Amino acid sequence: MSDLIKEHIQAFKRDGFAVVRGFYNDREMAQISRWVDEVQAYPDAPGKYQRYYEDSLAEPGRRLLNRMENFSPYHKGFAQLFCKSKLEEAISEFFGEPAVLFKEKINFKFPGGDGFKPHQDHQAGWWEYNSLCITALICVDEANQENGCLEIVPGKHKIGMFKEWAPLGEDEMKEMTFIACPTQPGDMILFDSFTPHGSQPNLTDKQRRLLFVTYNRLSEGDARERYYEDKRKNYPQDCEREEGKEYVFRV
Repeated sequence: MSDLIKEHIQAFKRDGFAVVRGFYNDREMAQISRWVDEVQAYPDAPGKYQRYYEDSLAEPGRRLLNRMENFSPYHKGFAQLFCKSKLEEAISEFFGEPAVLFKEKINFKFPGGDGFKPHQDHQAGWWEYNSLCITALICVDEANQENGCLEIVPGKHKIGMFKEWAPLGEDEMKEMTFIACPTQPGDMILFDSFTPHGSQPNLTDKQRRLLFVTYNRLSEGDARERYYEDKRKNYPQDCEREEGKEYVFRV
Protein backbone atom coordinates (compact mmCIF):
# COMPACT_ATOMS: atom_id res chain seq x y z
CA MET A 1 0.00 0.00 0.00
CA SER A 2 1.43 3.40 -0.97
CA ASP A 3 1.80 6.28 1.48
CA LEU A 4 -0.68 8.21 -0.69
CA ILE A 5 -3.31 5.51 -0.30
CA LYS A 6 -2.65 5.38 3.46
CA GLU A 7 -3.19 9.14 3.64
CA HIS A 8 -6.49 8.88 1.75
CA ILE A 9 -7.66 5.98 3.91
CA GLN A 10 -7.01 8.04 7.05
CA ALA A 11 -9.07 10.93 5.61
CA PHE A 12 -11.81 8.49 4.59
CA LYS A 13 -12.08 7.03 8.09
CA ARG A 14 -12.12 10.51 9.63
CA ASP A 15 -14.44 12.31 7.21
CA GLY A 16 -16.38 9.57 5.44
CA PHE A 17 -14.88 10.57 2.09
CA ALA A 18 -11.55 11.14 0.36
CA VAL A 19 -10.69 13.11 -2.77
CA VAL A 20 -8.12 11.42 -5.02
CA ARG A 21 -6.89 13.83 -7.68
CA GLY A 22 -5.88 12.43 -11.07
CA PHE A 23 -6.70 8.81 -10.33
CA TYR A 24 -7.12 8.34 -14.09
CA ASN A 25 -4.71 10.00 -16.51
CA ASP A 26 -5.66 11.93 -19.66
CA ARG A 27 -5.41 8.87 -21.91
CA GLU A 28 -7.58 6.77 -19.60
CA MET A 29 -10.13 9.55 -19.27
CA ALA A 30 -10.36 10.03 -23.03
CA GLN A 31 -11.33 6.36 -23.26
CA ILE A 32 -13.79 6.53 -20.34
CA SER A 33 -15.39 9.64 -21.84
CA ARG A 34 -15.87 7.81 -25.16
CA TRP A 35 -17.51 4.93 -23.32
CA VAL A 36 -19.87 7.35 -21.56
CA ASP A 37 -20.76 8.80 -24.98
CA GLU A 38 -21.48 5.28 -26.23
CA VAL A 39 -23.86 4.22 -23.45
CA GLN A 40 -25.44 7.68 -23.42
CA ALA A 41 -26.46 7.02 -27.03
CA TYR A 42 -28.01 3.61 -26.25
CA PRO A 43 -31.75 3.51 -26.98
CA ASP A 44 -34.28 2.91 -24.24
CA ALA A 45 -34.62 -0.87 -23.87
CA PRO A 46 -37.05 -2.66 -21.55
CA GLY A 47 -35.46 -5.48 -19.58
CA LYS A 48 -31.86 -4.34 -20.09
CA TYR A 49 -29.85 -1.40 -18.74
CA GLN A 50 -31.96 1.23 -16.97
CA ARG A 51 -32.42 4.83 -18.18
CA TYR A 52 -34.25 7.48 -16.15
CA TYR A 53 -35.49 10.93 -17.17
CA GLU A 54 -36.45 14.20 -15.46
CA ASP A 55 -38.28 17.41 -16.37
CA SER A 56 -36.01 20.22 -17.54
CA LEU A 57 -35.85 23.22 -15.22
CA ALA A 58 -34.96 25.45 -18.17
CA GLU A 59 -37.45 24.23 -20.81
CA PRO A 60 -40.87 23.29 -19.40
CA GLY A 61 -42.24 20.15 -21.03
CA ARG A 62 -38.85 18.83 -22.10
CA ARG A 63 -37.60 15.54 -20.67
CA LEU A 64 -33.89 15.05 -20.01
CA LEU A 65 -31.95 11.84 -19.49
CA ASN A 66 -30.60 12.25 -15.98
CA ARG A 67 -29.41 8.80 -14.95
CA MET A 68 -28.37 5.46 -16.39
CA GLU A 69 -27.72 2.29 -14.37
CA ASN A 70 -26.83 -1.37 -14.79
CA PHE A 71 -24.98 -0.82 -18.07
CA SER A 72 -21.72 -2.70 -17.46
CA PRO A 73 -23.23 -6.08 -18.54
CA TYR A 74 -23.84 -4.44 -21.94
CA HIS A 75 -20.49 -2.69 -22.35
CA LYS A 76 -17.19 -4.59 -22.26
CA GLY A 77 -15.10 -1.50 -21.53
CA PHE A 78 -17.04 -0.58 -18.40
CA ALA A 79 -17.13 -4.21 -17.25
CA GLN A 80 -13.31 -4.25 -17.37
CA LEU A 81 -13.06 -0.83 -15.72
CA PHE A 82 -15.14 -1.91 -12.72
CA CYS A 83 -13.95 -5.47 -12.08
CA LYS A 84 -10.45 -6.90 -11.58
CA SER A 85 -9.13 -3.40 -12.14
CA LYS A 86 -7.14 -0.72 -10.33
CA LEU A 87 -10.47 0.77 -9.20
CA GLU A 88 -11.60 -2.46 -7.56
CA GLU A 89 -8.14 -2.83 -5.99
CA ALA A 90 -8.31 0.69 -4.53
CA ILE A 91 -11.78 0.08 -3.07
CA SER A 92 -10.55 -3.19 -1.56
CA GLU A 93 -7.74 -1.25 0.15
CA PHE A 94 -10.31 1.08 1.70
CA PHE A 95 -12.46 -1.83 2.89
CA GLY A 96 -9.41 -3.70 4.14
CA GLU A 97 -10.69 -6.80 2.34
CA PRO A 98 -11.81 -7.79 -1.18
CA ALA A 99 -14.62 -5.73 -2.71
CA VAL A 100 -17.35 -6.74 -5.16
CA LEU A 101 -19.31 -4.50 -7.54
CA PHE A 102 -22.77 -3.65 -6.18
CA LYS A 103 -24.11 -1.13 -8.71
CA GLU A 104 -23.10 1.61 -11.14
CA LYS A 105 -24.71 4.72 -12.56
CA ILE A 106 -24.00 7.81 -14.61
CA ASN A 107 -25.63 11.04 -13.46
CA PHE A 108 -25.77 13.15 -16.62
CA LYS A 109 -27.13 16.50 -15.39
CA PHE A 110 -27.68 18.26 -18.71
CA PRO A 111 -28.26 22.04 -18.78
CA GLY A 112 -31.46 22.58 -16.82
CA GLY A 113 -30.98 19.32 -14.94
CA ASP A 114 -32.02 19.31 -11.30
CA GLY A 115 -29.84 18.61 -8.30
CA PHE A 116 -30.16 15.82 -5.75
CA LYS A 117 -31.57 16.52 -2.29
CA PRO A 118 -29.18 15.85 0.61
CA HIS A 119 -29.28 12.18 1.53
CA GLN A 120 -27.32 9.12 2.59
CA ASP A 121 -27.10 6.39 -0.04
CA HIS A 122 -27.83 3.70 2.52
CA GLN A 123 -31.28 5.25 3.08
CA ALA A 124 -32.39 3.85 -0.28
CA GLY A 125 -32.93 0.34 1.07
CA TRP A 126 -29.32 -0.72 0.76
CA TRP A 127 -29.43 -2.33 4.22
CA GLU A 128 -31.34 -5.18 2.57
CA TYR A 129 -28.18 -6.14 0.66
CA ASN A 130 -25.16 -5.20 2.78
CA SER A 131 -24.05 -3.26 5.86
CA LEU A 132 -21.76 -0.76 4.13
CA CYS A 133 -20.90 0.40 0.62
CA ILE A 134 -18.13 2.56 -0.78
CA THR A 135 -18.86 4.58 -3.90
CA ALA A 136 -16.27 5.97 -6.28
CA LEU A 137 -17.34 9.16 -8.03
CA ILE A 138 -15.29 9.45 -11.23
CA CYS A 139 -15.38 12.88 -12.82
CA VAL A 140 -16.03 12.74 -16.58
CA ASP A 141 -16.76 16.43 -17.22
CA GLU A 142 -15.53 19.29 -15.06
CA ALA A 143 -17.86 19.64 -12.08
CA ASN A 144 -18.16 22.93 -10.21
CA GLN A 145 -20.68 24.81 -8.10
CA GLU A 146 -22.35 26.32 -11.18
CA ASN A 147 -23.12 22.97 -12.81
CA GLY A 148 -23.85 20.97 -9.66
CA CYS A 149 -20.73 19.34 -8.27
CA LEU A 150 -20.89 16.97 -5.30
CA GLU A 151 -21.53 18.61 -1.94
CA ILE A 152 -20.64 16.48 1.07
CA VAL A 153 -20.62 16.58 4.89
CA PRO A 154 -17.48 15.39 6.71
CA GLY A 155 -17.68 13.25 9.83
CA LYS A 156 -21.41 12.54 10.00
CA HIS A 157 -21.04 9.01 8.58
CA LYS A 158 -20.09 7.90 12.08
CA ILE A 159 -23.65 8.54 13.31
CA GLY A 160 -25.13 5.85 11.07
CA MET A 161 -28.38 6.07 9.13
CA PHE A 162 -30.67 8.95 10.04
CA LYS A 163 -33.91 7.55 8.58
CA GLU A 164 -35.13 5.15 5.91
CA TRP A 165 -36.41 5.96 2.43
CA ALA A 166 -36.37 9.76 2.74
CA PRO A 167 -33.94 12.61 2.03
CA LEU A 168 -32.43 14.45 4.99
CA GLY A 169 -34.72 17.05 6.55
CA GLU A 170 -34.03 20.29 8.37
CA ASP A 171 -33.79 18.58 11.75
CA GLU A 172 -31.08 16.20 10.57
CA MET A 173 -29.15 18.96 8.80
CA LYS A 174 -29.11 21.50 11.65
CA GLU A 175 -25.49 20.80 12.51
CA MET A 176 -24.28 19.83 9.04
CA THR A 177 -21.96 21.88 6.87
CA PHE A 178 -21.97 20.83 3.22
CA ILE A 179 -18.64 21.27 1.47
CA ALA A 180 -18.55 21.71 -2.30
CA CYS A 181 -16.09 19.30 -3.96
CA PRO A 182 -15.28 20.55 -7.48
CA THR A 183 -13.55 17.97 -9.66
CA GLN A 184 -11.70 17.75 -12.95
CA PRO A 185 -11.84 14.80 -15.37
CA GLY A 186 -9.85 11.93 -13.88
CA ASP A 187 -10.42 12.97 -10.26
CA MET A 188 -12.14 10.50 -7.95
CA ILE A 189 -14.08 10.99 -4.72
CA LEU A 190 -14.62 7.95 -2.51
CA PHE A 191 -17.42 8.13 0.05
CA ASP A 192 -19.21 5.62 2.22
CA SER A 193 -22.92 4.93 2.11
CA PHE A 194 -23.63 6.78 5.38
CA THR A 195 -21.95 10.04 4.31
CA PRO A 196 -24.52 12.82 3.71
CA HIS A 197 -24.22 14.40 0.27
CA GLY A 198 -26.21 16.10 -2.47
CA SER A 199 -25.84 18.52 -5.38
CA GLN A 200 -27.34 21.64 -6.94
CA PRO A 201 -28.96 22.05 -10.39
CA ASN A 202 -26.91 22.61 -13.53
CA LEU A 203 -27.43 26.29 -14.37
CA THR A 204 -24.84 26.36 -17.18
CA ASP A 205 -25.13 25.60 -20.90
CA LYS A 206 -22.91 22.49 -20.75
CA GLN A 207 -23.56 18.94 -19.56
CA ARG A 208 -21.95 17.66 -16.35
CA ARG A 209 -21.52 13.89 -16.28
CA LEU A 210 -20.30 11.97 -13.24
CA LEU A 211 -19.79 8.21 -13.00
CA PHE A 212 -20.68 6.54 -9.67
CA VAL A 213 -19.37 3.01 -9.05
CA THR A 214 -20.47 1.31 -5.83
CA TYR A 215 -18.95 -1.71 -4.10
CA ASN A 216 -19.61 -3.75 -0.97
CA ARG A 217 -17.46 -6.22 0.93
CA LEU A 218 -17.15 -9.52 -0.91
CA SER A 219 -17.55 -11.26 2.46
CA GLU A 220 -21.16 -9.98 2.54
CA GLY A 221 -21.95 -11.57 -0.81
CA ASP A 222 -22.70 -10.47 -4.35
CA ALA A 223 -26.16 -8.87 -4.24
CA ARG A 224 -25.96 -6.94 -7.50
CA GLU A 225 -28.41 -9.08 -9.49
CA ARG A 226 -30.97 -9.15 -6.68
CA TYR A 227 -30.67 -5.39 -6.18
CA TYR A 228 -31.41 -4.62 -9.83
CA GLU A 229 -34.26 -7.13 -9.97
CA ASP A 230 -35.83 -5.39 -6.99
CA LYS A 231 -35.23 -1.94 -8.45
CA ARG A 232 -36.81 -2.90 -11.75
CA LYS A 233 -39.95 -3.97 -9.85
CA ASN A 234 -40.11 -1.04 -7.43
CA TYR A 235 -38.78 1.85 -9.51
CA PRO A 236 -38.68 0.79 -13.17
CA GLN A 237 -37.00 2.87 -15.84
CA ASP A 238 -39.26 5.22 -17.77
CA CYS A 239 -39.81 2.90 -20.75
CA GLU A 240 -41.04 0.08 -18.46
CA ARG A 241 -43.63 2.08 -16.52
CA GLU A 242 -47.37 1.51 -16.56
CA GLU A 243 -49.33 4.34 -18.09
CA GLY A 244 -51.20 6.39 -15.50
CA LYS A 245 -49.24 5.00 -12.55
CA GLU A 246 -47.21 7.46 -10.48
CA TYR A 247 -43.64 6.61 -9.55
CA VAL A 248 -41.83 8.59 -6.85
CA PHE A 249 -38.06 8.87 -6.55
CA ARG A 250 -37.65 8.96 -2.77
CA VAL A 251 -33.86 9.02 -2.22
